[in-house]
Amino acid sequence: MTEAVFRETTAEPRTQAVPLSHLSLELGHLYMEDFEAGPEHLRRHFARVRPWAEAARAFAADRAGRRRARVSTCFLVDDYFTRFASPAEVVPMLLAEAERAGLTVDYLARESACAVSGKVPVAEAVAGRIVEEPPPGSYGHRPPAAQTGWLANGVRSPTARAPQAMRQAAVWEPPRETAARRHSVFLDVELWNETPDGERLWSCPFLAAVWQLARLGLLRHQGEPVFDPQPHTGAFPDEWDDLPPLVRLDPRADPFAAYRTCSVLPSRFLPVEHAVRVVLDQTDVDREALRQIAERSAGEGVPVPGPVADRVSYVFCEET
Repeated sequence: MTEAVFRETTAEPRTQAVPLSHLSLELGHLYMEDFEAGPEHLRRHFARVRPWAEAARAFAADRAGRRRARVSTCFLVDDYFTRFASPAEVVPMLLAEAERAGLTVDYLARESACAVSGKVPVAEAVAGRIVEEPPPGSYGHRPPAAQTGWLANGVRSPTARAPQAMRQAAVWEPPRETAARRHSVFLDVELWNETPDGERLWSCPFLAAVWQLARLGLLRHQGEPVFDPQPHTGAFPDEWDDLPPLVRLDPRADPFAAYRTCSVLPSRFLPVEHAVRVVLDQTDVDREALRQIAERSAGEGVPVPGPVADRVSYVFCEET
């Protein structure tokens, strides 16, 4: 006897594929104080970014071989932690200074969209896909990241407890990185904390991890891409909420998502991006999206690394 299993085809939404470039090149990720410093500050930023952006393009072209390298550029504006000025004031200044340095910004994204995009709770959905790697010898005595909001890349030091009467205190032990090479570089990442009103405030490293997943074309909601670039038309709005989560500034630009990403950032972002890798290494990414990208990249002769974190690269330049 065999058992037949009937299933509604609509019960399992099809994972929609997204167009892909070879490289997503991030030209900056700046905060309120960077824009408050004025056009000269942005001018210096883009002047430092340009040679590294050109090098990233050349490397992408070499990797693409005989094919034309598809490279799209993007810029992330922080409107999540602090609301400042308006898109109508900030964006034209940003684009003008990029053009002055010989750079073109193809796509502009709002960091708040990495938390919630439209009605999609993006950050919450990604947090729900975190699968902590159990360090060797662990016994699950510490609450999971879903409860604590903290994610580590190894074994934390044991928590010191007040000794009971006639008992010795536990001996201190150092933290240990799970995949350490000779010596540990242990990192404990705060994914979120709570405001006095009980609202969850996502951390900069976690939102940056969501941003990387978006650029790699690996975010889906009910099978559909979360970040759908909207063409820019007319003037920029006065309110950030009126600006689409992701705007296509150049109608001729290569696709936003890509097989690999490269971010040219000020050196102060190095610890943040170390934390991003810890998050990506322990996130269960949509398997169908991964399969689609693996097949397409292999068909183009530009295979990508299996680990998602290995698809991400950086250039950390001096501060402006």
